[in-house]
Amino acid sequence: MPGGGVTVKDVNQQEFVRALAAFLKKSGKLKVPDWVDIVKLAKHKELAPCDDNWFYIRAASTVRHLYLRGGVGVGSMIKIYGGRKRNGVCPSHFSVASKNVARKVLQALEALKMVEKDPNGGRRLTPQGTRDLDRIAGQVIIQVRRFALQEGTVLYRLINSFKVIAHLGCSH
Repeated sequence: MPGGGVTVKDVNQQEFVRALAAFLKKSGKLKVPDWVDIVKLAKHKELAPCDDNWFYIRAASTVRHLYLRGGVGVGSMIKIYGGRKRNGVCPSHFSVASKNVARKVLQALEALKMVEKDPNGGRRLTPQGTRDLDRIAGQVIIQVRRFALQEGTVLYRLINSFKVIAHLGCSH
């Protein structure tokens, strides 16, 4: 394992979802529906998503949620991705997300053998899916450590240069 026992819970969720979405897009195995460029994600949204890769990001976010809490189905997903419907001068109310989008994401993940139907209801990750997610989490933590090490050396050099400048500028 590249990360040395790192799980999805150990990694920043935004970085993990970005990395998993990039993995899903790069693999080319995730079947993306034809209508992804013209659909809104919920009835309370005013516009379609700006990002062209939104289906991969939604799939990555869904898989991460299934990793943390299995047994989640389409009904739970539409509540998770739901939001506030603004009714003009009337009070706002909660509105669920699109069932079709949630269903198609779960079906696409089932086709990849990352997700399977749970006998108790909903969907859960397969052992293969859990293994893939932990491997990607290990890669993310390696990238974060590498970036922190590079930034740390730059910061260390910057602090030392300030100390030298402060020492040279000191009149004592």
